[in-house]
Amino acid sequence: MNKLKAALSSMRLRTLPLSAGGVLLGILLAVADYRVNPLVAVLIVLTTLCLQILSNLSNELGDVLRGTDGEDRVGPSYGLNSGLLTVKDMKRLIGLFVILSMVSGTAMTWVSYGTLLKMDSILILLLGAFAIMGAMRYTLGRNPYGYRGLGDLFVFVFFGLVAVCGAYLVSCHTMFWRILLPSAAMGFFSMGVLNVNNMRDAETDAKNRVTVAIKLGEKRAKIYQTALIVFGWAAMIVYCQMRIFRWWHYGFVLTLPLFVIHLVGVWKRSGRGLDPMLPLLVMSSFLFALLGGAGMAINM
Repeated sequence: MNKLKAALSSMRLRTLPLSAGGVLLGILLAVADYRVNPLVAVLIVLTTLCLQILSNLSNELGDVLRGTDGEDRVGPSYGLNSGLLTVKDMKRLIGLFVILSMVSGTAMTWVSYGTLLKMDSILILLLGAFAIMGAMRYTLGRNPYGYRGLGDLFVFVFFGLVAVCGAYLVSCHTMFWRILLPSAAMGFFSMGVLNVNNMRDAETDAKNRVTVAIKLGEKRAKIYQTALIVFGWAAMIVYCQMRIFRWWHYGFVLTLPLFVIHLVGVWKRSGRGLDPMLPLLVMSSFLFALLGGAGMAINM
């Protein structure tokens, strides 16, 4: 039972709404324009959650193996940090979620396209393979990009562009360039989540890794955080302006107070005190995506 609890803690379930929000936004935007198979939508979300958990597990293993997460860790303690899970246990969990991601992604592609042999299907499967490698290579491997200050680019691409555009494409088999705008919005918010995490852990991370927060320093990292939130909102508002005006398309505006509270907290806090700002931004981003997508999906 203790190992099960430790495994669940390492999966970092509180981060799942962030990845789910991106694909839900893509699915709902597809619903606004086309008919979407509900089973395809479910498999898109399931595949995304498997990939997010895979990323979280790989991140923890990589940080522990490199000595980044030790006794002086500022953030929450997970399975490996607590000693309840061994490196062998973590490798088995990672292997399990690689398999689950592959099975779910393959099923998603087959149900959506009706075959695995069409060019579109093959491209989706290749994108899934890159997503699996990307999730694992963040802190694992000989030269992980998460240790070279490239984590922000990774989350923008995979949590923003791939999540929203990919979900839209798999849902309705077509793509419009304007979908890049809500994709960018979720990408900026995801970068914000990573940036708060890196600001919180800057002191311990500085031992053996490079992050944007460390490069910028605390004050400029907070300015960067503010810019990311503003850019995310601007991208979504521009997207709404490109569509026929309906007041319910702007339902995401209801989340504005949450983002304001988040930024005020970021500017007032430092170090360990920033930790509550992480789940706040994750849930704010999820509600933003849900309300924004649902508003677009309503046809009246």
